[in-house]
Amino acid sequence: MTRVLVTGARGLLGTAIAREFSQGARAADVSALGHPELDITDPDAVRRAVRELRPDLIVNCAAYNDVDGAESHPASALAVNGLGVRALVRAAAESSCQVVHYSTDFVFDGEATRPYTEDDEPHPRSFYGLSKLLGEWLAEPRAPSPEPRAPNPEPRAPVWILRVESLFGEVAPGAVEKGSVHGIVRRITDGDEVPVFADRTVSPSYTADVAGATRTVFEAGVPPGLYHCVNSGAATWAEIAEEVGRMLGRPARLKPITLQSANLKAPRPRYCAMSNARLASQGIVMPSWQDALRRYLTVNR
Repeated sequence: MTRVLVTGARGLLGTAIAREFSQGARAADVSALGHPELDITDPDAVRRAVRELRPDLIVNCAAYNDVDGAESHPASALAVNGLGVRALVRAAAESSCQVVHYSTDFVFDGEATRPYTEDDEPHPRSFYGLSKLLGEWLAEPRAPSPEPRAPNPEPRAPVWILRVESLFGEVAPGAVEKGSVHGIVRRITDGDEVPVFADRTVSPSYTADVAGATRTVFEAGVPPGLYHCVNSGAATWAEIAEEVGRMLGRPARLKPITLQSANLKAPRPRYCAMSNARLASQGIVMPSWQDALRRYLTVNR
């Protein structure tokens, strides 16, 4: 039986990953560890956990994802999103296992006019985006590394880096619902006014679809590397809210706002839709965001 270690397993994505790998005829032996069980910023603890659990695959869902908080606490973001990734990859290499790591659209500046591809040059505008880009560099052996190349480079684990964005999905039992889509659904259901960005374009990612794609990437032997793993299509948050209202059969009382008027501490990429064509070229076709939203609402009404 395949052994899978999921870090950050109490979060939105970690919950979906643990559920996905635990089901079906080929269910894996899943060790789902949250931060209390494994702090990935502690290299010794990471090494011990990997040696004891002997996973065939590590799926890293642990992240410092407080975008505005990272501007005030850059060291914390760097420790989790950068150095923690390095600790996992090193431990994986020592134990000859593979790694899936998740990154973000925030590695881009948002100045594009068409969906970003994996070949587009990253240019993060926030410290959160910078910390996630550092995690990519430290995880991916073929990417530029901020560290000097040693004469005898250390062994590296095979790594898939999957960029996701605007996650929505089911939470673990007892966990607090969170995320932009959840907030939109709750406000529309309650008949409240819905403040939404009219000038920020995204490719939403349903955690169930990301988890399914992650499992296929591993089981189908997709070549390690960088892939955008988002639902197909793109929309502004205002358009997404309108679609939620239509699917729920309730009028959406939208309050369109702009990134400039929001006056957020950390800059957000204005246009951050991502193309998943590279993933599709490997036979993994992601459903549209509308289809994903419909399935999410069916489960969460």
